[in-house]
Amino acid sequence: MRHSTSRNLYRYWNEVRGDRIAPRRFEIEPSRISHLLPETFILEAVDEGNLRYRLAGTRLTEQFGKEFRGANFFHHWIGLERGTVMSKLSEVMRSGSVAVIATEALCSRGRKASFEFVVMPLVHTQGSIDRLLGAGSCINPPAWLGQEPLVRQRLIDVRIISPEQPVSLKLPEFSPPAEDPPPFFSHVRNARIVRQDRRQFRVYDGGLLTRGTET
Repeated sequence: MRHSTSRNLYRYWNEVRGDRIAPRRFEIEPSRISHLLPETFILEAVDEGNLRYRLAGTRLTEQFGKEFRGANFFHHWIGLERGTVMSKLSEVMRSGSVAVIATEALCSRGRKASFEFVVMPLVHTQGSIDRLLGAGSCINPPAWLGQEPLVRQRLIDVRIISPEQPVSLKLPEFSPPAEDPPPFFSHVRNARIVRQDRRQFRVYDGGLLTRGTET
């Protein structure tokens, strides 16, 4: 992830997730990520081809020059690029993984701005993943951004990453003992040899014999 907003939102999502496939929608506390909200959004899975914006940050709407609420996230792209993003986000919702999307947004005059989108699953209805938490951030914003609407996007790259295990779930590291423990109790170290026929046995006194001696 290139942008600090992507990294910080992912870190918060992973913390809330714990040892589950994804956190619940209402576990996300806006006050915990207030500095990220201008670039943050929530998507709702309406059907196979429609991920609808339920919320979108003010910086996103200003930079793109339009209102996102109610729009389809997939409409950022066209043709094969849209199919690629749809396939990757279906994997996110199926496996609980995270998508990182690099895209190039263009205004009507052909000027370009590079964006990074990070998209993470949320559990909402009946234990299923049907919400997505995300952020869209411009990499090195040009001076003209926000003055001209961005009318289309070109997909540069989309990657699926597996979430980290939270620190609390890491297995403890065990150190070997300083020395090997004795194989038997201290009072049965001595042994005597007993032979029977052609066989030989090593016999250790202990147990009842020891208790009898003590009495």
